[in-house]
Amino acid sequence: MIHSSFLIPLFPLVGFLILAAFGRRIGNPMAGWIATLMVLASFIVTVLVFASVAAEPASARLHVENWFTWLTAGQLSIGVGIQVDPLSLTMAMFITGISALIHCYSVGYMEHDEQFPKFFLYLNLFVFSMLMLVLGENLLITFLGWEGVGVCSYFLIAFWFTRPSAASAGKKAMIYNRVGDGGFLLALFLLIDKTHSLTFTTIFSRLSSLSSVDLAAVSLLLFVGAAGKSAQLPLFPWLADAMEGPTPVSALIHAATMVTAGVYLMCRVSPILHLAPDAGHVIAWIGVATAFIAATIGCAQTDIKKVLAYSTVSQLGYMFLAVGCGAYDAAIFLMLTHAFYKALLFLGSGSVIHAMGDEQDIKKMGSLRALMPLTSATFFIGWLSIAGVPPFSGFWAKGDVLSNAWVVSPALWVVGAFTAILTAYYMGRQYLLVFFGEPRWKETGEGSLHPHDAGWTMSMPLIVLAVLASFGGLINLPFGSHLTFLESWLAPVVGASQLHNTDSTLQLWLFGIADAVFAIGGATMALALWRNTVNRPALEPRFLSMAWFLDASIDRFIARPSSALALFGATIVDRQIIDGAVNGVAGLFKVGASKLRRVQTGYVRSYALVIIVGLVVMVAYFMIRSGL
Repeated sequence: MIHSSFLIPLFPLVGFLILAAFGRRIGNPMAGWIATLMVLASFIVTVLVFASVAAEPASARLHVENWFTWLTAGQLSIGVGIQVDPLSLTMAMFITGISALIHCYSVGYMEHDEQFPKFFLYLNLFVFSMLMLVLGENLLITFLGWEGVGVCSYFLIAFWFTRPSAASAGKKAMIYNRVGDGGFLLALFLLIDKTHSLTFTTIFSRLSSLSSVDLAAVSLLLFVGAAGKSAQLPLFPWLADAMEGPTPVSALIHAATMVTAGVYLMCRVSPILHLAPDAGHVIAWIGVATAFIAATIGCAQTDIKKVLAYSTVSQLGYMFLAVGCGAYDAAIFLMLTHAFYKALLFLGSGSVIHAMGDEQDIKKMGSLRALMPLTSATFFIGWLSIAGVPPFSGFWAKGDVLSNAWVVSPALWVVGAFTAILTAYYMGRQYLLVFFGEPRWKETGEGSLHPHDAGWTMSMPLIVLAVLASFGGLINLPFGSHLTFLESWLAPVVGASQLHNTDSTLQLWLFGIADAVFAIGGATMALALWRNTVNRPALEPRFLSMAWFLDASIDRFIARPSSALALFGATIVDRQIIDGAVNGVAGLFKVGASKLRRVQTGYVRSYALVIIVGLVVMVAYFMIRSGL
């Protein structure tokens, strides 16, 4: 079955091609079901390949299939193929599984959209690109998938491009990601120069040819790329604006595809990071700072999707904290559980928006728990999971990150722990304002609204994801090696680079109790402050609602000066200096030609006279030379 792994990315690609050729003829809803079935088929193949690889000894779980050689240049040879190992299969499992649920949900959510087939065409292409990113056997294939998800994110964020805000958000995502991609490309060039290869296995076998400076440079340059794709400081503002796309797109980007790419890349190159500990410290501190700042911003947002967007930025910060500490299995553990509860929360928010006539302001909602019991119950599970309340999945995953952070630096743990309190608080605030209190949507004049849970295509994914968010932590319980399934599974890939946490049983219990206190404390604080009120200006300062003015500062100090410089280049340098020089030379020739033109009178007698005069001069010259 392992040799059938090429089918994993092939099915979404086939779905894309079918919809590209016949999507309009197939129409709604069949185009959506075809796309969904293709991703579901990919998930089934992934499960079968996973089972085949799991049946092998740990030392034999690496399979590289090189289909053909793409290019050669000197000592560099790059092929096209895939690498099947525990890390790539883990990524493929949750990418295809979560994406299949989001596709199913989208059939109901987008049923009235005029561009229904096009939407699913983009979704299938998005999944294909992400699968090539995680399955690629070399960094160039990974980079192609990396760019593919970037392009698809532009298509989907700007899907409703007739809205200026959506078109602007798509361009913003593209630009921010291109900044990060510059770091990725520089890392590729440096690796080519030092190792003469971009194949993962070859690079890792030649790391001795890189100095400590080279290793740090490669690590940090790759992290720049990851910071762009996975929205870390200072490149995260695009992710909040990405909410302009349809809600299933938000779920796909945040839970199953794009933003997890950076974390995957860092875990994939763990042998390099292991040899560059200083770079790891930088990554850890940027990660925990991002987690904290994004959590504070989430405390003051009123858009239901932007609260979730900043929570994604914060959770990604935790993942990079784990990566920087060398706890790669903890990063993947949190990535998996985050995929469950974040997809649940986004799809739940989509159900609310759908029922509220596209209203997204949580201050204009309220009292929906009785009218939308399924959405309310599943959203509640998502809140408890992301908050880290035991025994939900987020408790185990986030606790794993924090306990490893303590080993590296207690200061990292302190910031991460305070952020955990904020997470429970701002997600509780959101839940209470949406589902409790008075029905404020009646006050807005929306008397025609009758909020209710959506049909089965949208409800079934919520139920499945709620189950996963509740019990997903079972894949890596810290009660002995016989229960750390994920850690054992990933050991052949990241085990040699993994931070070894030697906490005693007592320490693990203390950390677990502390994590539970943080989560329950934050949730209790939210209940005390927001259950019976809507406005608390002191808790929603403009500084936080404007995201620390980071986006505005980038616009003022980078975007506007860059635009002014571009305008100066276009109007002064290009038009006046460059064009002026070229036009000046042309003008000189024009003036000279106009002067010479006077010699051409058009009269034959004038030309004859010039010829005779010329002959006389020549004869006189030769006579003088000859002495006659």
